[in-house]
Amino acid sequence: MRTCFTILGTLLLLLSSLPAHAQAQITIDASKITCDQFVHSKVGNPRIVAAWLSGFYHGQKGVTTVDMSAFDENVDQLEKFCYDEKNFHVRVMDAIERETKK
Repeated sequence: MRTCFTILGTLLLLLSSLPAHAQAQITIDASKITCDQFVHSKVGNPRIVAAWLSGFYHGQKGVTTVDMSAFDENVDQLEKFCYDEKNFHVRVMDAIERETKK
């Protein structure tokens, strides 16, 4: 039993002395994400970016619910718009605002 505690203590000592590996912190300005960056996963998975943007816009309106079928339709519509090469330079937030005004 004493040997078990000795081994456990040694392992804990070794683990605590290992340097912590810090991940790089990346900051993204969502207002500057272009359609090209969005659809080609240059700023992350498009569905994750879309979920963040959905939360942002719903938060502005004070809406706390998510209609998943509407979310899927909106993401499909945004991807369709952004996959068009002529729209690669359009900012995603501008594309969303254009489409919601229709």
